[in-house]
Amino acid sequence: MIKDRQKPGEKSQYLNPTELCDWDNPDILNKAKDIRAKSQSQRETALNIFLFVRDEIVFSINDAKSKASQTLRRGTGECGTKTNLHVALLRASGIPARFHLSKCRSEALKGIIPDWLFDRMPNIASHFWPEAYLSGRWIACEGLLDRELYIGLLNRGLLDDNLIPTIDWDAENDLIVLKPWLVEDRGSTPSYEDIYTMLDQTRKEEGMPPRIVDRLFGWIIYSIFKRHTDKIRKPVK
Repeated sequence: MIKDRQKPGEKSQYLNPTELCDWDNPDILNKAKDIRAKSQSQRETALNIFLFVRDEIVFSINDAKSKASQTLRRGTGECGTKTNLHVALLRASGIPARFHLSKCRSEALKGIIPDWLFDRMPNIASHFWPEAYLSGRWIACEGLLDRELYIGLLNRGLLDDNLIPTIDWDAENDLIVLKPWLVEDRGSTPSYEDIYTMLDQTRKEEGMPPRIVDRLFGWIIYSIFKRHTDKIRKPVK
């Protein structure tokens, strides 16, 4: 299990940039500045960052080792890369943020990904979400599913709204979108690099192919996946 190395009451590691969580990148800084300019408080800043990451960085599979700035420019992300960008924008706005790692049943993605790919997935996979430090406590703020995808999934009967009744966050209560499918809590860390290292160690046990396969052929899967989710987002005729 990942455990925070941070002592209680100290938040410096939750504000630092890293190689992958590169909030000191000019693109991240400018986006954070734009969001703060539209916000009247720290809570509102956190809410507006959540809405930006949830809806403007649409859900799609891509390279988990992307820097936050790369995800921002690409405009797409999955649980790891969206979380990394989310944390980066929070930190760039002076809000301490961290990564939470869990294990999740892959059936959470049934319908969201093409059937042929779902059938080849391991039953259990890693899942992440961001947590912001607000009002003296850590609050989960998962912006995994963009609103257009969420509505499209509901309209097509691919998602039960009893399992995911909302994707909205109030900056006061935890929002963990895939909570019904979680099977193991792996703890939290201030470092996306820690998570990525652990992912490399667990890829074999999760039945995932070696990284070299991702680098050679991943773009094909990413492209097919994006076409699939874009189709779900279109209004039902």
